Amino acid sequence: MAMFEQMRANVGKLLKGIDRYNPENLATLERYVETQAKENAYDLEANLAVLKLYQFNPAFFQTTVTAQILLKALTNLPHTDFTLCKCMIDQAHQEERPIRQILYLGDLLETCHFQAFWQALDENMDLLEGITGFEDSVRKFICHVVGITYQHIDRWLLAEMLGDLTDTVRGPGDAALNNTEWLRFVLVAVAPQIMNEDVRVQREFLRYWQLNEPRTSCMLSLRSTI
Repeated sequence: MAMFEQMRANVGKLLKGIDRYNPENLATLERYVETQAKENAYDLEANLAVLKLYQFNPAFFQTTVTAQILLKALTNLPHTDFTLCKCMIDQAHQEERPIRQILYLGDLLETCHFQAFWQALDENMDLLEGITGFEDSVRKFICHVVGITYQHIDRWLLAEMLGDLTDTVRGPGDAALNNTEWLRFVLVAVAPQIMNEDVRVQREFLRYWQLNEPRTSCMLSLRSTI
């Protein structure tokens, strides 16, 4: 994050006034996009400025940079950043790889076809090269959608929606939830009320949470007495 913070102030100055549309600034802005990708940071205004410069100067268009901008926009769902960025890319470039694949992934996320999204992403993992934190950001968005949509959800379905984070949660059987990192992520990101009423699962959640996050264990409220 250190490099991002250093560049942010300089880029902020470049985006003021008429210099915002100076193509000589493209190299700096493109490096800034790469820094965002590597350091899991985000600056929508700067990224939109890059796409606008590509509109004004088609000869300078960079497919790789545009792909990074689109992927970073997906990490900020449910905000409309992805749609804003997509609208600034002409149709011809939208048909190019990897932009076409990223637009497809975005459509799957926006229409909440989460299992299909993970399958498509698994077939195009090369898209994420140099992009830090993409999958976790997407999972937070999915948790947001689940949290406002479901009152109860089976653990196997939630695991599928989140991309099968464990090898043990595969179906509606009795597989143990033994991946503590997955438990921690779910507890932090998903509202407790969406968990099903399986007492054993709740006990596992509570035990892990009390052992690892004792100061915040009150976040997990159980409907059944343990």
